Amino acid sequence: MPSTIHIVRHAEAAHNVSKDFSHRDPPLTSLGFTQAATLSQTVPNPSNIAVMITSPLRRAIQTTLSGFGMILDERYYSSESGKGVANGAKLLLDPELQERSAEPCDTGSSAAELEAEFPGLDFRALGQVWPAKTGGFAADDAAVSARAGRVRGSLRKVLDGIEDGGGERRNVIVVTHGVFMKFLTGDQEIDLPKAGFRSFELQAKEDGTNELVLNANGNSQ
Repeated sequence: MPSTIHIVRHAEAAHNVSKDFSHRDPPLTSLGFTQAATLSQTVPNPSNIAVMITSPLRRAIQTTLSGFGMILDERYYSSESGKGVANGAKLLLDPELQERSAEPCDTGSSAAELEAEFPGLDFRALGQVWPAKTGGFAADDAAVSARAGRVRGSLRKVLDGIEDGGGERRNVIVVTHGVFMKFLTGDQEIDLPKAGFRSFELQAKEDGTNELVLNANGNSQ
C-alpha cells in the first residue's frame, strides 16, 4: 500500500490577523495554537506517521510542535513539557518548504534565533543561504516551481528510506504554507484553511520526476 503524505497548512499567525506583512517571521496567535492543537486528532491514523517535515518559519515550527506532541519523538521537547513520545516520529526541517514571497512575514529568522527558541531541533539543514530570499529561494515563479520540484524529489528519498527501514509506520506529514503548497501540489486552486490538511500520494512520472496526486480516500480538512 503506498505511503500517504499529509500536506498541512500552518495555523493562524499574527500577520494573518494584523495584515502587517512587515512583521518578520511572525508567531502563531493564541487562536493559532488552539487550531494547531487539534491536528493530531484530525489527521488520519496519527500512529502511522514515520516522518514529519516542516518549513523553518516560526509559525510552521510552532504548528508542528504544538499539533503533534503525541506523535513526535520526545527528543524535540523539554522533559518538563510532557510532550513527545519514546520512539516517536522523526522531525526534519527543510528550508525548501518556506513560503514564496520575499516579504518580511515570509522571511525566516536567523538560525541562531531559531536554535535559541527551539533548542531541541536540528537546524543544520538551513545552510549558508538561509534566510536570504535569493537564488533557489527567490520569489519568482521559476525559482518557486524548481523548489517545489526539489521538495518532491526529497519526499521520494524520504519514502524510500521508510521503505528500506521496514517499519510499520509509513506515512509522512509536511507542514508548509498556503501559496507554496500550490506549487508543491501542482494545484493552483488549493486553498486550505489554517491548520487544514489534504492527503496525497507521491507518484513517479515517465520523465523521472515526481508528482503529488490526491489520496484515494480523499482526506481533507
